Amino acid sequence: MSSGKFCYDLPSCAVEETFAKSLLLLFSPGSQTPTKAGFSAVISHTNFLDLSMTATLSRAAWASNFSQNAVEFDRTGLELISGQIPAALKGSLYRNGPGRLSRGREKVGHWFDGDGAILAVHFGEGRAEGQYRYVQTQGYTEEEEAGRYLYGNYGMVDPQGVWHYWKSLFSQNDVLKNAANTSVIALPDRLLALWEAGHPYALDLENLATLGREDFGGAFQPGQPFSAHPLRDPLTEEIFSIGVDFQFNLNLYRLDGRGNLLKHRRLKLSRTPFCHSFCLAGRYLILFLPPITLNQFSLLLGNVAYADALGWDAEGGTKVLVIDRQTLEIVSEGETESWFQWHYGNGCELEDGNVRLDFVRFSDFAQTNEYLREVPTGAVKTSTNGQLWQATLNPQTAKIVELTKVLDRSGEFPVVNPQRTGQPWRYTYMALQRPAEILGSQWFGEIARIDYHTGDVITAKLGEHQYPVEPLYIPHPDDGDRGWIITVVYDGDRHGSEMWLWDADRLQEEPICRLALPEVIPFSFHGTWRPA
Repeated sequence: MSSGKFCYDLPSCAVEETFAKSLLLLFSPGSQTPTKAGFSAVISHTNFLDLSMTATLSRAAWASNFSQNAVEFDRTGLELISGQIPAALKGSLYRNGPGRLSRGREKVGHWFDGDGAILAVHFGEGRAEGQYRYVQTQGYTEEEEAGRYLYGNYGMVDPQGVWHYWKSLFSQNDVLKNAANTSVIALPDRLLALWEAGHPYALDLENLATLGREDFGGAFQPGQPFSAHPLRDPLTEEIFSIGVDFQFNLNLYRLDGRGNLLKHRRLKLSRTPFCHSFCLAGRYLILFLPPITLNQFSLLLGNVAYADALGWDAEGGTKVLVIDRQTLEIVSEGETESWFQWHYGNGCELEDGNVRLDFVRFSDFAQTNEYLREVPTGAVKTSTNGQLWQATLNPQTAKIVELTKVLDRSGEFPVVNPQRTGQPWRYTYMALQRPAEILGSQWFGEIARIDYHTGDVITAKLGEHQYPVEPLYIPHPDDGDRGWIITVVYDGDRHGSEMWLWDADRLQEEPICRLALPEVIPFSFHGTWRPA
């Protein structure tokens, strides 16, 4: 294994995920206006810096982002703080993440339990309008009326007790609340709020009104899962997704660009599959299945939350699964050293027939899961270190040919130009943590661009108490080689949220545009861009 050309170091990081398979599987056969803040940037070449430090795990300014539940706001014009909105920027940004993390004195057990809230920012004619609304899921509306929690979730046991829990199991009612809190995908006539253990919820693209559960024209059965990370092929407009059902089956989906189901295949795997996301690489879908274990007996008793029933088998190895994207049949299966990953950046086929892909790798699941449980408390005690890696594999044998650490820095949310999804690509963008000696932060403070051709890493550093979420790439509508990077930034000094936009090739410069959002937006997970 090579260490790679890319190498510079930072401490432990923040990451995200949301995963909650239904406990029904137990009964399966398989068992504010701101002043302009300081902004700086650096361009670092590979092997430029080796910090090798440990983060100070203490409460930081970012923690105030979670001090209250999300406050909705109707569609309103956004105030320009600095710069100018590009005339060519026309379309809508949508982001999803947990907005409500408490009811009265009751708090969620895990970040992933929070009710989903959607931020929409519409750009056009040099202006921007924003709106923020909760997804009106069945669980959310029932709990709003009751004024308390009624459902168990990923990090919560059933608040109504074990007898209610068992009744829900046997009657096949919702056991884990569908929080619709992880990501979004924009179809031509609706927006889907995604949560990987069940159906998406459909929303109006313009006013974010919840339209109801999405069953794809009746093609999905009740409870059938649809991943929070579908991938769209930019050439064919086909959408691919996955989902793990109650019987530990891996469901594979191919849909057209309007969301009509074209093909569905269900695969029975030899171990409980933990599939938060997957990678599209040319003709293939690639999945790394980490050695996650599940204590079904404890779940059956109803005295532990799903998150606490998950374990890690360090000796189990990570399984490699290669799927033909057209037939959804297995091409090959293999196994490699154990690691855990939430997210892939991108993948492609190479001229020699091999597949190249990048992903953020963690040494195990337990630490990153516990870190994510602690994040909304604002007092992180557990460190976690996700680093960008690149793998080359033979799709016919599922054998890893080369495994390379790209960055020795801690970060998450790798993204690429969506026009390069599944195709050869040069740049991967991601959120990085600050060095601990600068801030001692446990949340992201930088956005990076990794150049796979030159080995250069361009890094935009935000102000000391400014924190971004996942960056997204917006392609320029008239120039395929140009684009913008957009993210939501929380300012811990003024307790406010902003929208920042950079030229994708000039992250080392100040943002070309900053917009003030009317309310604090709790840190979100994922988003998408819909061009006008």
